[in-house]
Amino acid sequence: MEISALTRSVVKRTHAVISPDGYINSRVPGWDNCTVNVIINEQMGANLCQTLITMNANGQLVGKTIASQLFFYVIEGQCTAAIRGEKQVLTAGQFVYVPIGYNYVVDKPTEGAKLVSFHKVYEKLDGFDVPSSLYGDAATIDCPAYMGDPALRLQVLLPDDLSFDMAVNIFTYDPGGHLPLVETHVMEHGLIYLQGQGIYRLDQDWYPVNKGDSIWMAPYCQQWFTAMGKEPAVYIYYKNVNRFPTTV
Repeated sequence: MEISALTRSVVKRTHAVISPDGYINSRVPGWDNCTVNVIINEQMGANLCQTLITMNANGQLVGKTIASQLFFYVIEGQCTAAIRGEKQVLTAGQFVYVPIGYNYVVDKPTEGAKLVSFHKVYEKLDGFDVPSSLYGDAATIDCPAYMGDPALRLQVLLPDDLSFDMAVNIFTYDPGGHLPLVETHVMEHGLIYLQGQGIYRLDQDWYPVNKGDSIWMAPYCQQWFTAMGKEPAVYIYYKNVNRFPTTV
C-alpha cells in the first residue's frame, strides 16, 4: 500500500524543493480551463513567483501586467501568445517576455500544453526605458561552456541589458557534470527541471532531484549540483540581476 504521508518536498527558511507529488491547484482570475500550480511565492519568503500551468484544449491565460513583469516558457505542447496585438505561435522551448503595463493573451493550446511562468516586481533604473515585449526560441540561442567546462552549458534567454532586472537561463549538465564550486551569492533563484536527475546541495542539506522538480533558493543559500544518470540534466531558472544590491 502506498503511504500518503511520504514526499520529497521540503520547505525551509532559505530554500525549498517542491516535487509534483504534493501539488494543490490554485484558481487564478483570467487563467481559465487550465491547472495552475503556484510553486514559489512571496508567502514562503521569496521575492518572485513561479507557476506551472497545464492547459486544456480550450484553455486561455488573459491578463495585464501591473507591478510585475512576466515570463512564459513552453515546456510541452503548443499555444499562441498575443502581446499588445503582436501574435506568435509558441512550441516547446519557445518563450515570451511580458513587460509591466502590457495586456497579454495565451490561448489555442494543444491539450496538456505545459508552461512555466516567472513573475518579478519590476525595478526601473534611471536613464533606461522599460523593456519591450520579446519572443524567443531556446533552440536559436548559443549554448557556450560554463566557466570553461564543456560538460556544463549555459543559455541566456533575455538580453544582457541594464533595462532588465531579471534573467532567465537554461543550464545543461552532461552526466557527471557538476558546478565547480559551492556558490554563495546575493541573487535569488527559482527553477524547474526539464530533464534528467542529480543531487543538489542547498546549504548543508543534500537532495535527489529529477524532471518536474522545482527549487527555490533565497539569497545566500549555498548551492551546488551534480548530474547523475544516463542523460543530461537540464533546468530553466530565474535570477534577479542588474540592480544596486542594497537600499541602505
